Amino acid sequence: LVLVVLRLKRQTARIRMAVDKHRAPRTTEKEFGGTLGAVCLPVLLPVTVLYLLSVCCSPSASLLQWPPPLPSPAQLWQPKALAIVLGWLGLQGVLYLLPVGKTAQGLVLRDGSRLQYPINGFHSLCISAVLLAVSVWAGLPLGYLSDILLPLAVCAGGLAFILSLLLYLKSLVAPPHALAPGGNTGNPLYDFFMGRELNPRIGTFDLKYFCELRPGLIGWVVINMGMLMKEVELRGSPSLSMLLVNGFQLLYVTDALWNEEAVLTTMDIAHDGFGFMLAFGDLAWVPFTYSLQAHFLLLHPHSLSTLTAAAITALNALGYFIFRQSNSQKNRFRRDPTDPRVSGLETIATATGKRLLVSGWWGFVRHPNYLGDLLMALAWSLPCGEPPRPPTTVSHTHP
Repeated sequence: LVLVVLRLKRQTARIRMAVDKHRAPRTTEKEFGGTLGAVCLPVLLPVTVLYLLSVCCSPSASLLQWPPPLPSPAQLWQPKALAIVLGWLGLQGVLYLLPVGKTAQGLVLRDGSRLQYPINGFHSLCISAVLLAVSVWAGLPLGYLSDILLPLAVCAGGLAFILSLLLYLKSLVAPPHALAPGGNTGNPLYDFFMGRELNPRIGTFDLKYFCELRPGLIGWVVINMGMLMKEVELRGSPSLSMLLVNGFQLLYVTDALWNEEAVLTTMDIAHDGFGFMLAFGDLAWVPFTYSLQAHFLLLHPHSLSTLTAAAITALNALGYFIFRQSNSQKNRFRRDPTDPRVSGLETIATATGKRLLVSGWWGFVRHPNYLGDLLMALAWSLPCGEPPRPPTTVSHTHP
């Protein structure tokens, strides 16, 4: 009897150890200023987006002007804007579900499983482009987007809030192993902001993965194109500056979707929960702040010489080369450290047991992908003119 009791205790201990191994530990270290940041940022981020858009519309386009250019309540809401945002999200959701492209596995999760992801973002971009071209040919006034940019941003931000709340409520019934390591503090405000569940899904529809590269990034390109079309309406033809901005940023978005599989090894997908931080960033911050250059040029045109345009193009090409090569090297290493292309690179161990690259591209600077990002962001802003007039945005590095 004693032996039986001891065996039962041992089996129970093993079961508890197995459960604890798969359970997300309580988050103890907080980011972004902790609870105070989690309370302030959901207010400050939307205000910043609306302020930047308003600055672009002001005559001086200066961030430091006083009094600040504040939009009236009537400028912030239009029912058409909500219909456009919902329609756009619906279209991208349908394209996400199309059975085209391959399926890839994500990284191994805490419980040993690996999720499946559709790799069809580039197909979504191409189909969206075709649909947009046909619509414009049929008479769709794409330039109208420039007239309702503020209401569109308000609607996108409001939907991000609603989505974040629903995600938090869903996480309350998620199994312990499904929680994110960085958003499981037990503080509702902080967990709402950071995201409590790592990979929230409705069936096979991965909400975080869908928002990461689809509606916001492709929407950014559409907004840029709307600014270009509005400039054609106003001035008869697009300026060289507008063409450069549209071309550079279209390259960036196309690259992200062509290399969509690489996003599966990034912090956003593999580590961060899906909460307000990512939801607002994907759905509102990206399309409405990354398109600031095109918005600025529509209202404050700036001409470029051929030589200047060539120099800016060379700068963007250099930034893109560094960005793409370093990100590809990082992704190969994360996917398979034994890959012959990265197996000979020098690494160092971290406190968590993982290894970091310290040679190759990652031996030149600490974050070569961010260096490439910064060079491209500079190239995107230079067509706008001399400081302090041009708005400068630095992209969230896609893989």
